[in-house]
Amino acid sequence: MAADDRLRRVLDVAGALGLLAVSMPVLAGGALAVLLLSGRPVFYGHRRVGLGGRPFHCWKLRTMEVGAERALKADGEMRHHWVSNGYKVPGDPRRTRAGRWLRRTYVDELPQLFNVLNGTMSLVGPRPVVEDELHEFGDGADELLALRPGIFGAWNSRGPDRPAYPERARVELEYVRTRSLRRDAAILLSSVPVVLRGHHEDA
Repeated sequence: MAADDRLRRVLDVAGALGLLAVSMPVLAGGALAVLLLSGRPVFYGHRRVGLGGRPFHCWKLRTMEVGAERALKADGEMRHHWVSNGYKVPGDPRRTRAGRWLRRTYVDELPQLFNVLNGTMSLVGPRPVVEDELHEFGDGADELLALRPGIFGAWNSRGPDRPAYPERARVELEYVRTRSLRRDAAILLSSVPVVLRGHHEDA
């Protein structure tokens, strides 16, 4: 591991621990809301493609009805809508009552700090994708998978103005090819107002 990567990993762990310490009451409140309004399971591990093409579970507070993934696979019209809208379903009917608030406030994403601690994600990097999305990156897919995916990134730091494919792929690959610790710091800073304003759908 190069010195820059070692430093990045140290900063990831320190940052994730610090953010968990600060956000634990919010995470606990979100988990309780899921439990009371939607029942178990409280957490949901969505299968994504990570470093080196290895699959991993990207953890979130559950915002969808149980069996939502099976419903997507079984409903051809919904799946077509999902693909054509950038791998999300606007106004998704599978979303729970608690899920609407959790997504608007980004609280559903707090469990990804545990992904950072276990080394499957980084604080900053390209957002993790599902296998179906890899073709959107063309010949750049291998470059994308050479890095740990991140909670924050060049694409999702744009908030509600973040672009759909193919512009999303261009933005993510431009980050991959030019990343630096200074750029990562700038992305973290630009993500603060995005998180405070809220209103995310899927990232």
